Amino acid sequence: MERITFGGLLREARLRALLTLESLAEASGVSVRAISDMERGHSLPRPATLSVLMDALDLDDGERERLVAESTRRTRRVPRQLPPDLPAFRGRDDALATVQLLTSQVAEGGRHVVISAIGGMAGVGKTALAVRWAHQVAHLFPDGQLYVNLRGFEESGQPLDPGEALGGFLDALGVPSGRVPSGAEERGALFREQVASRRMIVVLDNARDAQQVRPLLPASAGCLTIITSRSQLSGLAVTEGAGLLSLDVWTPEEALDALATRIGAERCRTEPEAAAELVELCGFLPLAVAIVGAQLSVAPQLPLSVGVRELRESRPRLDALSAGDRRGDVRAVFSWSYRALTPETARFFRHLSLGPGPSVSAEAAASLAGTALAAARRYLRELTSANLVSRDAEGRYVLHDLVRAYGVELVKEEKDDRLPAETRLLEYLRHNASAITRVLDRRPGFEVPAPLPEGVTGVVADTREEALRWFRQEEATVAAALRSMNDPRLLPHVMVLTLDWVSYYSVMGRWADEISAKRIGLRAALVLDDPTAIVRNSASLARALAETGRLDQAEEQVGLMLGQMHRLPPAEQAVAERSAGWVRGRQGRHSEALDHARRALALFRTLGDRGSEARELNAVGWYLTLIGDHRQAIAMCEEALPMLRESGNRRSEAATWDSIGFARQRLGDLDAAIADYERSLRLYEEVLDTYNQADVLDHIASAHLARGDDAQARESWARAARLLSAIGNPRADEMQARAEAPREVH
Repeated sequence: MERITFGGLLREARLRALLTLESLAEASGVSVRAISDMERGHSLPRPATLSVLMDALDLDDGERERLVAESTRRTRRVPRQLPPDLPAFRGRDDALATVQLLTSQVAEGGRHVVISAIGGMAGVGKTALAVRWAHQVAHLFPDGQLYVNLRGFEESGQPLDPGEALGGFLDALGVPSGRVPSGAEERGALFREQVASRRMIVVLDNARDAQQVRPLLPASAGCLTIITSRSQLSGLAVTEGAGLLSLDVWTPEEALDALATRIGAERCRTEPEAAAELVELCGFLPLAVAIVGAQLSVAPQLPLSVGVRELRESRPRLDALSAGDRRGDVRAVFSWSYRALTPETARFFRHLSLGPGPSVSAEAAASLAGTALAAARRYLRELTSANLVSRDAEGRYVLHDLVRAYGVELVKEEKDDRLPAETRLLEYLRHNASAITRVLDRRPGFEVPAPLPEGVTGVVADTREEALRWFRQEEATVAAALRSMNDPRLLPHVMVLTLDWVSYYSVMGRWADEISAKRIGLRAALVLDDPTAIVRNSASLARALAETGRLDQAEEQVGLMLGQMHRLPPAEQAVAERSAGWVRGRQGRHSEALDHARRALALFRTLGDRGSEARELNAVGWYLTLIGDHRQAIAMCEEALPMLRESGNRRSEAATWDSIGFARQRLGDLDAAIADYERSLRLYEEVLDTYNQADVLDHIASAHLARGDDAQARESWARAARLLSAIGNPRADEMQARAEAPREVH
């Protein structure tokens, strides 16, 4: 039976009370429009508004509780993050019976259960069991499933930070990026709040220790949390009441069944002794059996005895991982599978292992290897078939951490130079961002992108949606590359890597990500003592800090920028002055902001850069009106308009009309101001600038209110709230509040 929403409950209560919208509005003091929006599901009330509505409806305690509960319930996204269930999954009957019992305790008793499925070694099948279990019971948890690989035992020694994992969870739950806090503790609190009334499965895969896991545990009694780890997480049993399951290797019968599933039962019956020895040499380890089975399945004519001999005679290249008695050597299994690859695929595999993150796109993989994308896809299919590579729920390619370690060792043994591969990856991330930003930003005046370096894969994005998709696809790789690529020879690439990611960070409101990235880029620029890179990274960092309210830290960046002025060419001096003025404006230091803008304008005029000159004329005009010189502000902005039309910069033209409207409103010419705002709004709509559309609507609403048109003001604020909510900007609540009670705001 479908759950009745808050709007439905409110309407039922109003009808039971025999009240019309108008009579309820009169009794409560809440506008007809606001009540109508609530009943239609377009908005939810603030606590004070809900209280007066319930009083007017004369509700009993039970009805009040239902309305309060539904008023806090937002439209929910149901995440489906589980990796695919393995068709070849075999055995584990006892383990599945145990976990099914635990599941019934959650479903029937409503209590929260944590389970750690551990086996003491990689490849024992912990993840496969967790995924099988989760798929089997998913119907009991209707609010979806969350999954994350915590990377607890990667060779890099860099487990996934709980805050980063929480950011992924909050995104999957539909929390707008602009509302996601930067701190791990605050993200954890928001996560627990989001799942408090949900029935979900949370799979925390490959955990390092209990400390990494604890911030990710939901507090809801209706959630099932499944944790896999190579560590005994006994601390969770003591402090969190976790149930622990120790997962061992397969029995010989289970291993033989799994091998037969992969290569055919008849083949195993034909050579039963060889088949038995194969799984014994694999140490009955599921990962090893899967790799051997995949290799044999693509060589159907190869006798199993030959496979046994090669596996037995292989010289180990990884520390032996045994099933208790060291009979199985995973290194030998990897070696055998690797030697069966074509030379081209083997080389590709070695380069793929140098990827900095847990997963990689096909385009990034092609760039690592310096090969064409079509060839890279062929190699990836071969590696996937050999079970050296898998794919995650997003279609990216994943190397098991032991397979990655094996590949890195091969890089050293084969004396491959990893520097060119890492350089190509950084260039892939930088050059494509530079080209795709032109689609995302839609603003003229960008430099023509440099030709792609040899071996770097180019990406084409024709629409804004395609551009955003590419940035989302690669943002984790950028973060991992910045975090782990520490070769000093890469510093020149690191310091410029994210300069062309600024538009993406701005559009998505990913200020915390930008701050992290720009700090790393700035450190590299300071080490290399590159004044231009210092200023550009510092300017972006200052903007992101100011957006998050950290004005003191933004001030430090302004000081750093201005300290480099004497070393900069005039064009970069102008950019630094513009950036300093922007921060000063956010700080409310409008006279200083005006001084910076005027100096930037003078520099742009000296350079003959009419496009930048026009943009800065608008900035000067904006700061002039903020200090009260409205007529001069209009004159400066009107001077900019023909230059902006000449350059085709519709975004800056929109900003200029907004500035003119703002000045005219301050002069009391409300009709003219609204007309100017409407011009600005149309232009921002054309260039798909949602954030600034909302900002202009705020100005339009204030002008309508000043003219006494409350209805138009409320409508403009409500529209602004919808736009900001769509991009996850926290100002949406502020706009909605103004829409509901405009006279109280102004």
